[in-house]
This record gives sequence, C-alpha cells and structure tokens, in this order.
Amino acid sequence: MPCLYITTNVNLDGVDTDPIFGETTTAVASIIGKPQHFVMVILKGSVPIFFNGNKEAAAYAEIVSMGGINTEIKRKLIATLGTILENKLSIPKTRFFLKVFDTTAGRTISKI
Repeated sequence: MPCLYITTNVNLDGVDTDPIFGETTTAVASIIGKPQHFVMVILKGSVPIFFNGNKEAAAYAEIVSMGGINTEIKRKLIATLGTILENKLSIPKTRFFLKVFDTTAGRTISKI
C-alpha cells in the first residue's frame, strides 16, 4: 500500500482538496503500478516551513511503498507530484521536496 504524505505551508482553508487527492492518487497508482484502492494520500496544510531562506509557498512530501520504486519511478513521482502541487496550490516545483522510501529495498530473499 503506497502512502503519500504531503505537508505544506499553504493554508488549505477554503481550498477544494478533492482534485488534489484524486490527481495524486491516480498519479501514484499509475507510476508505481499499484491499484488506486491501495493508495493512501494525506494532505496537511498551514505547517510552518522555512526553505531557501524564506517562508514562501513550499511543500515536503514522503512516499512509502512496498516495492515498485526505482530511480526512474522516483523521477516520475517528483515531476508529476510537483506539477500537481504547482497547478493546484501554486507551489513552485523548485520549492517541493519528495522523500521516497521502498520498504522492500535492500531485503535479501531467504531460500529457507
């Protein structure tokens, strides 16, 4: 189950977040190759963020997935999610940081 947790300093009061949830869910599912009903998206606004010497609109996100993550997938996630946040919340792509974690990375397969 991929989980995308987005934190931003943008105030979300009065913002229709349904399109953000919809687009990010679709993007994560299609890029990682998991069904949409397995994708969880959490969006938290009005969090103080100081980045690049100022408090302008910015976002930090983490995505955790059990498999399906490699370098190409990371790049696609960063580009696609950055575009969604830029279009929906006016957060420049240069002020978006994504941490990607694959829970299966580095596991050795036992032959027992």
